[in-house]
Amino acid sequence: MPTACFTVITLGVAEMRTSIAFYTALGFQRRLAETGEAVAFFETGGSVLALYPWDALAEDAGVPVAPRPAGFRGTTLAWNCNTHDEVDAALAHALACGGTRVKPAAPTAYGGYSGYFADPDGHLWEVVTAPGLTVSSDGRLRFAG
Repeated sequence: MPTACFTVITLGVAEMRTSIAFYTALGFQRRLAETGEAVAFFETGGSVLALYPWDALAEDAGVPVAPRPAGFRGTTLAWNCNTHDEVDAALAHALACGGTRVKPAAPTAYGGYSGYFADPDGHLWEVVTAPGLTVSSDGRLRFAG
């Protein structure tokens, strides 16, 4: 049996052009741009973020397109940082790129510091620093010890 690992995280999006612009502005490097707006792939460090039209992704998965969830979807993406200042800067950057503030950064009960933003389709991102986790210079998450 192969080792389980995330290789691609695919987000269904309503407007490919808007989402491609948002994730490019955040700083993710787009790959295989020749796919146009059919699908968009971005390097994220150890895995790939893909954007795919919402309706087409629902069809591919064999699930109804509607109703689209209006509340919490049960999933968040995380952008780990090493310091509170990095968290604040990343949140400000996401908002400047067109993200929506969901929760301002604040200390957490576990000794970290985090805040949330949503992308143009409402996908939630947590920007966080947490004890025992560091981000290396290549952007990969490292566990202490």
